[in-house]
Amino acid sequence: MPFGPRTSAGRPYATNEPVVEDRDMPPNPVDRVKDKVRTFNKYLLNPLMMRLAGRKHWYASVIRHTGRRSGRHYATPVVADQVDNAFILPLRYGTDVDWLRNVQACGEAIVTSGGRNYNVVAPRVIDAQTAGRLLPTRRARAFERFGIHQFLMLDRVG
Repeated sequence: MPFGPRTSAGRPYATNEPVVEDRDMPPNPVDRVKDKVRTFNKYLLNPLMMRLAGRKHWYASVIRHTGRRSGRHYATPVVADQVDNAFILPLRYGTDVDWLRNVQACGEAIVTSGGRNYNVVAPRVIDAQTAGRLLPTRRARAFERFGIHQFLMLDRVG
């Protein structure tokens, strides 16, 4: 189906711009690989990670959140770095992930890290430059090498 503005009858408006068809645009191979890795992680790796995530002396944490439509409670393994009175979580797959949308819609969550639970609020997406100023230099460089450009910042409560 062609992109671009349409009349009420579904025909494109007359413009000088060429109409781009879906079939003319090959899928981005990097996006396909990311989607496959995300699916693998969601259904195979994450259930295994949940056994260790959030424990003392383990790198992965858990974010507990409530479904924005269902109201169900979910737990997702994440990497969470504690900085001052906040946590910074790298958004490896960008902002189009369910757990992030749930946290943003609810406005709060619980992060389990290092064997302790932390109530967190005020979710906001920040860029790599902002996160880099708050994270330890080695950590910021590692995220940069992995091509992570967006992060979630959450304020600790109490």
